[in-house]
Amino acid sequence: MRLILSDIDRTILPYGMQSVPKRTREAMHEAVERGCAVGPCTGRSLAWASILFDGDDACTSTCIATNGLQVYHAGEMVLEKTIPAECVRRMADVVSGIEHAGLVYFDDAQPLLCAGTAEDLTVAFPRYGKICKPAGLPTHDVVKVNAFVAGDEERTYELARLLSAELPELDFDVPQVGFTNIMPAGWNKGAAALYLRDYLGVAPEDVFVFGDAENDLTMLTAVENSVAVANATPAAAAAARWHIGACEDLAVADAISALARGEFPFER
Repeated sequence: MRLILSDIDRTILPYGMQSVPKRTREAMHEAVERGCAVGPCTGRSLAWASILFDGDDACTSTCIATNGLQVYHAGEMVLEKTIPAECVRRMADVVSGIEHAGLVYFDDAQPLLCAGTAEDLTVAFPRYGKICKPAGLPTHDVVKVNAFVAGDEERTYELARLLSAELPELDFDVPQVGFTNIMPAGWNKGAAALYLRDYLGVAPEDVFVFGDAENDLTMLTAVENSVAVANATPAAAAAARWHIGACEDLAVADAISALARGEFPFER
């Protein structure tokens, strides 16, 4: 056990909770004290992840943020990739022709709405919709940008498909209904996890990752010791090597604590 990475939403953050449970943060501290690098691997920015960990820097000093576009270790950024401003403009053109769709980019934890309405963003991602600010299209490259649609799963995947057809230099995945993640083609959580593993000089068998959904698939397939929670989607469960209890039961916290004690908590 040298590196542990976990998705946040519905993996260590139960639905409806505003912060990662104290028990999970305590387990992460246990791993850190054993000399393990441990932190989130999330679609959120580091600023948002810090909010969800109640500002507990020990839990986020190692972090893969924005679906791999930013990688941090020991509190320092060791890698950053961006989305060109010209691509943001082209995406805005696409979503402008789709009813109830829009585009939002971020300045740290501040969502900036550059296409669509706050009402539709609130349907797709309530927390962002409530605090977003209207903004023009960015004139600089950005790290985090998301497309959204106030619609069902079918409309969400159709939005991702349309954007992918128009912007082949980017990849799109769907972390939840109404919301689409955007990354440079070929770069994702899995690629970032392997980058951090190699950056730290960690052996493949000493890396553990936890996830629950389609946007975790690249991470779950890239890492040998991949773990799905019981509430994972069928695709995420099939991709993982190991399986544990549900997010609501704090199963990841129990697994991390066991690893910190030198135990192997997964059924062979």
